[in-house]
Amino acid sequence: RVGGCGDASGMNSMRASQPGARIFVSMTARSQELGEAGERVAEAWLAQRGWRILDRRFRNGHRDLDLVAEREGQVAFVEVKARTGKEFGQPVEAVNWRKQRELARSASVWFARFGKAEQTFRFDVVGVLMDGGRVRVQHVENAFTVKATG
Repeated sequence: RVGGCGDASGMNSMRASQPGARIFVSMTARSQELGEAGERVAEAWLAQRGWRILDRRFRNGHRDLDLVAEREGQVAFVEVKARTGKEFGQPVEAVNWRKQRELARSASVWFARFGKAEQTFRFDVVGVLMDGGRVRVQHVENAFTVKATG
């Protein structure tokens, strides 16, 4: 979710005694923890601004939606990007066109299952930068739009 260590498919056969195996697991666990912490920060940020969290980590196959929030009939599908520093760019810059496509597909499934006719939706990105003891949040509303296909 946050950062990446490449494709893990070849790592399954690696034994812990092999060089690099523990490092990979440790980095993945650290990234997972950072992502979960970022999601908690984003959830609190949104709640303080009147958003009600409808879903957390909605899974659709291998894709997921970090947060689904609602305020005044508008549903926001929220992608959370957490970082510990700026060396990889701003967190919101990590939502490229492929990720946007995945989010749109998952949002379509969520909306078909749980959405209501009177609701509108949008895609937001919340960047959480945890730098030392400071936590900064950048909320980009309507971060991208999805073209209808048909």
